[in-house]
Amino acid sequence: MSVVEKKLKDRSGSKCELCGNEHDLQVYEVPPTSTGSLENSILACDVCVTQLEDPEKVDVNHWRCLNDSMWSEHLPVQIVAWRMLTRLRDKGWPQDLLDMMYLDEEALEWAKATGEGEDEEEKIVHKDSNGNILQDGDSVVLIKDLNVKGANFTAKRGAAVHRISLVWDNAEQIEGRVDGQQIVILTQYVKKTK
Repeated sequence: MSVVEKKLKDRSGSKCELCGNEHDLQVYEVPPTSTGSLENSILACDVCVTQLEDPEKVDVNHWRCLNDSMWSEHLPVQIVAWRMLTRLRDKGWPQDLLDMMYLDEEALEWAKATGEGEDEEEKIVHKDSNGNILQDGDSVVLIKDLNVKGANFTAKRGAAVHRISLVWDNAEQIEGRVDGQQIVILTQYVKKTK
């Protein structure tokens, strides 16, 4: 168990900080951060993480738990609550909760960093070389040898990059680990894997 996971379990009482579930817990880094720090992470159950990462699997009633967790004193929990309420706001009750919620300017900027709450036309969308939409946590393969500036190595064509992070303000860049190095990669040089 990592230090961050232990601190999150202590902070949350070994419960999902969103729904209170005590099973299948994991550290969830709140995008677009990838620092692995306590300040950018929450302890979440598999059910919540699955629905956070795949809008197709969202069970609206599961998220009624946000009625409590949106009041968390921990900013990353508030950020995730805001994003889910925003995603579900057309269902009625989430909009009521959003109307009660307050985030300062800096927190709101973080909350909006993934494009939640923006009109579809305004959203920054990351696409691979084939036009497939990329999301945080996806795996990609390099389709070209890339010289990595400042790291003095070449990321080889065919190298797999797992659990990518999107560069939230640039649709043409993602971040990921290649040969143990965290690097920025242009989306035109990657292909999403299933």
